[in-house]
Amino acid sequence: MNRFWLAALAAVLFAASPAMADANRQTKGTWDDKFRQLEVDLPTPNTYRTASGAPGEAYWQQQADYVIAATLDETAKRITASGTITYRNNSPHPLNYVWLQLDQNIFAQNSASRLTQTTAAPGTDTLGIASLRQLQSYAQTSHGFEIQSVSDGSGRKLAYTINDTMMRIDLPGGVQPKQSVTLKISWAFNIVDNGLFGGRTGYEYFRENDTYTFFQAQWFPRLVAYTDYTGWQHKQFLGNGEFTLEFGNYDVSITVPSDHILTATGVLQNPNDVLTPAQRDRLAQARKTYDKPMYIVTPDEALANEKEGVSTSRTWRWKATNVRDFAWASSRKFIWDAMAVDQPAGEDVLAQSFFPTEGDPLWSLYSTRAIAHTIDVYSEFSFPYPYPTAISVNTWAGGGMEYPMISFNGGRPVKDEKTGVKTYTRTARDGLIGVVIHEVGHNYVPMIINVDERQWTWMDEGLNSFLDYMAKKRWDENFPGRNGPSNILDGMTTYMMSEDQVPIMTNSESLKQFGNNAYGKPTAALTVLRETVMGRELFDFAFKEFARRWKFKRPTPADFFRTMEDASGIDLDWFWRGWFYTTDHVDIALQDVREYRLSTKDPDVEGELQRQRRADTSPPSVTVHENRDAGIQTYMDKHPDAADFYSANDEFEPTNKDRNDYQSFVAGLKEPDRVAFERALRENPYIYFMDFENIGGLVSPLPLRFTFEDGSTKDILIPAEIWRINNQKVSKVFVEAKRVVSVDLDARHQTADGVMANNSFPQQNVPNRLDLFRSGAAGGGRNQMADAMVELRAKAGQPAPGPAAPIAPTQPAPAQ
Repeated sequence: MNRFWLAALAAVLFAASPAMADANRQTKGTWDDKFRQLEVDLPTPNTYRTASGAPGEAYWQQQADYVIAATLDETAKRITASGTITYRNNSPHPLNYVWLQLDQNIFAQNSASRLTQTTAAPGTDTLGIASLRQLQSYAQTSHGFEIQSVSDGSGRKLAYTINDTMMRIDLPGGVQPKQSVTLKISWAFNIVDNGLFGGRTGYEYFRENDTYTFFQAQWFPRLVAYTDYTGWQHKQFLGNGEFTLEFGNYDVSITVPSDHILTATGVLQNPNDVLTPAQRDRLAQARKTYDKPMYIVTPDEALANEKEGVSTSRTWRWKATNVRDFAWASSRKFIWDAMAVDQPAGEDVLAQSFFPTEGDPLWSLYSTRAIAHTIDVYSEFSFPYPYPTAISVNTWAGGGMEYPMISFNGGRPVKDEKTGVKTYTRTARDGLIGVVIHEVGHNYVPMIINVDERQWTWMDEGLNSFLDYMAKKRWDENFPGRNGPSNILDGMTTYMMSEDQVPIMTNSESLKQFGNNAYGKPTAALTVLRETVMGRELFDFAFKEFARRWKFKRPTPADFFRTMEDASGIDLDWFWRGWFYTTDHVDIALQDVREYRLSTKDPDVEGELQRQRRADTSPPSVTVHENRDAGIQTYMDKHPDAADFYSANDEFEPTNKDRNDYQSFVAGLKEPDRVAFERALRENPYIYFMDFENIGGLVSPLPLRFTFEDGSTKDILIPAEIWRINNQKVSKVFVEAKRVVSVDLDARHQTADGVMANNSFPQQNVPNRLDLFRSGAAGGGRNQMADAMVELRAKAGQPAPGPAAPIAPTQPAPAQ
């Protein structure tokens, strides 16, 4: 035993160890020190950001206020605008110039984003119709910002330089710390056809009735964030890395055709000028309606309105306080419903949805309700929603995008071409609810917890996806998760085991498998952290502390990592390093389980037990069995006179010396040892040695479930620190009062273990079914609602049943 232990220790101490790798790297098969402290890789704490993860006493951030006047030309599909920006330099640094983001330039023909687009795979020579139409569109219409003038507050022209999606404005004399500068800019651009160009902005054309919806984001020059950790965050916008912005106040006037309904970030300032008396009355009633949404513009009113068309216009004025962006949507097609959300610890919120007729009945049923649910759950995990409204707008068929107080979302039913009846699939329903929860949830991250999306997509999408997973599970326990399974941890295992991936802590524009990397894996990580590593009480307190600390401020990953440890008292460096800085995956194998009982040391007891064990484990050889069956006698059977002492006494028969040794052993035990030994003999426990192997590389806690001989079970959670000395193989002893008949590792699927087949002892076969015939997709993949309305064929010899009745979902309350 001692010799074996010393040999094993020597193997650990003197094994060849690869050189320590850079913190952010592809680590398949090479990573070694799983518990290396993360402080050696995180930025050094300072007066701006403390070692606890909180803002420091000298923390600062800039402010940018906007006054904008814009006009939508519906016919030309064009925006013309002018604005005044007041930029306050709260940093300790004098600035000789400022940078602005020109995100519309991503659609320009010579943009870096467009020029660096590649085919689906090297050597794939294909060109789709959509790509061909896009190429033709560039020949017809130019896209990107047309900067018409740039001046200071007094009207003096300022020199500026445009570099793709960034514009530098030079400031004569600069702007000193704690001082402000005023910029005046005029611009215009042609609105992109979102169905053709994609992206987060544009218009949608409804060919069936020749109408449009317009949804405008990244539509004005926006100040680039200037921060303590990176200076100007002017990484070019290539499409994936979203937006890093400054907080400010907005006063925006937008002129649109007079039959449009317009919604935007903020609070409408002139409802008497743009809403009818009936709409104003309904809106006032909605602010007092908490149980379900009610219409402000009814479906019938919207349908009638979209047929008219006018040549007049009117201006909608909006104000928003302490927001980092501004977006809006406008159309003559919009149905509008709303309801109030009661916040026990905050002000009431008006939840609103705007959608075309094409979105019903899905949108009337679920959009606004999903907004209210999001605010309820997210506020529980962070802080009360601080804005007066939260808005969901149906701007496209699928997907979503977020802005302060407003989000652009997809999801629609389908209309039967013959009957005109609208139905939707389970996937469409869950997709709408899910995208509304996700995009409205983005108000918390990054619109209020102002993370740097351009640098770290996971801090935006990952933190929010974790919260939306929590919200979805409170909407419906069976709500589908990413990649199919309802449990996000099961849905992420295939990705985590794949080779074609990069660590989460990779720049946004360099991510592979974008959705799995930035959305799915961080969600899985934080779920494991909450449900398995930390426990709900510690996690929820720490996460809420992070949200409280960084509300309306700009945290970095280090601030998040440090706060979660600071507020919980748990060293999580191994967790952040494994989940966020490597591509290791979880695959812990339960390799062996060995059962023992304590020896009494009494030779009269142990001899008989050993004799029985020999009989159970080493039966006579097959040759002996065959000889017996053939009636062959042994020599000793034929000649009993040759028997001696050993013939009558096997090796297990105790001797007097054995008995004397036992008495000497008992007499030699000192009091504490004798008491412990006697107690162990009375209790006679079952002792189990279990071997675990870390195959996937990512160290993990060990949630174990013991099933006993009497059918009862016991759950034990072994912390991940069990791997701190040897992160490849460990053994552990367990002492139980009852006999264990089976052991299951991760029985509740709570660690994202990628291979469940090696998690049980004895090994279990998972029953499955072999489908001999190709069948239609089940569940969400088919339009079950439409299938239910199909007329049932008559069986042989029976009359035909009546036609199926259409399914009429419940609608919001009618307008009063």
